[in-house]
Amino acid sequence: MDTLMKSKGSDEPQIIPSELVLDVEDATNKDHELTILQAFKIYPKAVAWSAVLSASCIMDGYDTKLIGSLFAQPAFCKAYGELQPDGTYQITAAWQSGLNNGSNCGQMIGLCFAGFLTERFGFRKTMIATLLVIPCIIFIQFFAPNLTVLEVGQILLGIPLGVFETITCVYAVEVAPTCLRGILTSWVSQNWVIGQLISAIVLRAVLYLKSSWAYRIPFAIQWFWAVLIFIAVLFAPESPWWLVRQHRPEEAKVALRRLTSGNSATDFSLQQTLTLMELTLANERKLNPSTTFAACFKGTDLRRTMIVIGCYCMQIISGTTLRAYSTYFFEQAGLSTEQAFNMSIVTYVLEFVGTVIAWFLMPYVGRRTLFLWGLSTITAIFFTLGGLGVPQSTTTLSWAIASLLIACGFVGYLCMEPAIFAVVSEIPSSLLRSKSVAIARFSYAALNIGATVLTSYQLNPSAWGWGAKSGFFWGVSCMSGIFFTYFFVPEAKDRTVAELDLLFEKGVSARKFASTQVHAAEVAERAH
Repeated sequence: MDTLMKSKGSDEPQIIPSELVLDVEDATNKDHELTILQAFKIYPKAVAWSAVLSASCIMDGYDTKLIGSLFAQPAFCKAYGELQPDGTYQITAAWQSGLNNGSNCGQMIGLCFAGFLTERFGFRKTMIATLLVIPCIIFIQFFAPNLTVLEVGQILLGIPLGVFETITCVYAVEVAPTCLRGILTSWVSQNWVIGQLISAIVLRAVLYLKSSWAYRIPFAIQWFWAVLIFIAVLFAPESPWWLVRQHRPEEAKVALRRLTSGNSATDFSLQQTLTLMELTLANERKLNPSTTFAACFKGTDLRRTMIVIGCYCMQIISGTTLRAYSTYFFEQAGLSTEQAFNMSIVTYVLEFVGTVIAWFLMPYVGRRTLFLWGLSTITAIFFTLGGLGVPQSTTTLSWAIASLLIACGFVGYLCMEPAIFAVVSEIPSSLLRSKSVAIARFSYAALNIGATVLTSYQLNPSAWGWGAKSGFFWGVSCMSGIFFTYFFVPEAKDRTVAELDLLFEKGVSARKFASTQVHAAEVAERAH
């Protein structure tokens, strides 16, 4: 028996096929009832393939930590830096910000193409093509005779890294059920930490090498990741959502089979999932048929895009750039070079642990709550950090300052980072997800350029030399993040793509997202 419903803006009743309504309701209910353990049993291949593609972010984290830490490495500073009055060598603040921002500039270029390439050629082909160029770029870094050539290498390497930042988050959301989205997107963040940790360990291992191998070995290790991930991605399945967007439902069904376990996912349940995808995209096309970058700033998609931009930029607002300079910061706070590198390793180990704990918190606490907890705690830490930078430096104060920065990193990855990667991937509409994430990451990279320049001058003794007093600045910055989160960031936990579409279409306020009920029948009614 068919169902009668009134379409939006019309008094005429529409006939909705009962089997369609039942498929949508059944698929939505199954998605909500699925526990995390059941999801891992049904979608083990989706988890594995998402992890494979996310591994590309190891290179981003590695490169970010590598460049910032080389400023504290004696061999690198002697080869590329300027002699100081005290007999030591320093990379000037201008070149520090230039080298760190080289990757950001490259990422901005890559992000301009990432959304288009992904939607035109798919996730898998775009990833393969991007991975092919990385080994060539690493040659430039490895043999760089001066800072200018090294800067060119940083810019070029940033281009594929920008593409990775878009692909990994979106792919994780599109291959996973609702209950696994937070875990898989936070795994993207975890790979960033892994990259930083590997970089810190490698740099610590080569710290006392006197030759150019002290910094060339860390550059050379990047070849390993590019080749290994390239081989794995050759066999990866395409995103079923992308295939449905390309009007290739049969191939989408094949991709869904490849992403699920054969024993747990029947053809019927796969068909229901496919029906829900098609119906969701049909409704999004009704609201906004365009898939251009400009479409991200029209109608309800404008609000969604601004939320994603704000959340991505929250990383910068919460002092990520200061933490990226951790090794150099520890040195300027009074620790020896060896102690500074050791403390950096401790920082990244604790950040790794923080993300793991977040996997258990996020399904129950939600993204919005983690944002507010994290930002409030980090704000308090930064103001304390700034206060400790006021008195004359002592050994005790140096260790206290280092401990607070480590605590800041732990809280950041316990609350902020995993939630950010989840929100920026979940909030955009399915049609515009790749482009929205690319726009948000572009905004992040642009803001990061300014923040990196600022941090370089804050810490460099040949510039402003604020040291730990920089905490006051970042404390105020975090307070603006609390304001944005409270009024603009909605809770996306346990919401399917179709439900999020409906909530945004209704204009539900961010503070009421979690408590507003959505019925599966409404989804079917909106698409017909």
